[in-house]
Amino acid sequence: MLVMTKAILALMIGFIISVIIGLITIPILKKTKIKQVESTYLSKKHKEKSGTPTMGGIIFIASTIITMLLFIIFGKVKVSTNLLIVLFIFLSYALIGFIDDFLIIKRKNNIGLTEIQKLSLQVIVALIFFYVYMHSGANASLEIHTLGININMGWFYGIFILFMLVASSNAVNITDGLDGLAAGLSVLAYLAFALISWNTFAITGTEDIAIFIFVLVGSLIGFLVFNTHPAKVFMGDTGSLALGATLASIAIITKHEITFIIVMLVFIFETLVCLIQIVSMVFFHKKVFLMTPYHHHLEKIGWKETDIVKVFWFVGLVLSMSAIIFGVWL
Repeated sequence: MLVMTKAILALMIGFIISVIIGLITIPILKKTKIKQVESTYLSKKHKEKSGTPTMGGIIFIASTIITMLLFIIFGKVKVSTNLLIVLFIFLSYALIGFIDDFLIIKRKNNIGLTEIQKLSLQVIVALIFFYVYMHSGANASLEIHTLGININMGWFYGIFILFMLVASSNAVNITDGLDGLAAGLSVLAYLAFALISWNTFAITGTEDIAIFIFVLVGSLIGFLVFNTHPAKVFMGDTGSLALGATLASIAIITKHEITFIIVMLVFIFETLVCLIQIVSMVFFHKKVFLMTPYHHHLEKIGWKETDIVKVFWFVGLVLSMSAIIFGVWL
């Protein structure tokens, strides 16, 4: 019962603070003309969204950090190395996204950090994560608890971690294209890992990481108050890069990397569609999809934005429930 009470309290406080920050922040973003610049290739409906405030990720990021600081101050959360690693990834990738968003707004086009610049910053943060994580006593093994498999990956584990962090952050970024899509899917994915973290007893600090996740889930739900259709604010790279990389770091720390793949399948699918389109255009000069990511292809063939989001959320819910069964129950 105490565990459930902590979870509900964390979620509730995160939600309340997020809504309050949103009510304060959105008018400021509008006043300072921090607005979304939509691509000219998008539909008329999307072009109408041009001018909607972006950088909304600061709403749930600030809410999560404020709530966690309150919990730490009042002794509700113990600070561990693993929790600090997660917070470091959360803030670092948020900062990379913030810089990218800021440059886009400053230049008044869709050109922020170059792909090389963004990737380089992501890799640097991932390398710091790997160094600190391995020196905290972690082992370089891939564990599948449900199947009783433990594979010592040696030096390749560093490349594996690097790939997980960078790929995950960019996958959420790619999926963030419709009102409430990425935020809603992230709520479902993080809820799964909240339960998984709370049941990973053998690793230090996972209960406090679970509290962090519940706080973040509450903050994301608060953000969705403003981000669902019609969106009053977009999360921007500030939010999407942080969400993807942080979930990957939690999966690595809790040794649930395979479960993470299950949770992330919608994001992975969206990314694969983009890669297929690129390969097809480069080598065969033909489009496989009308537009990528896949949610824009569905729009092109006549699906309503809200219907696409509902279907993706439903699939995300099924995957998250499956991940909980695989990662905790079995």
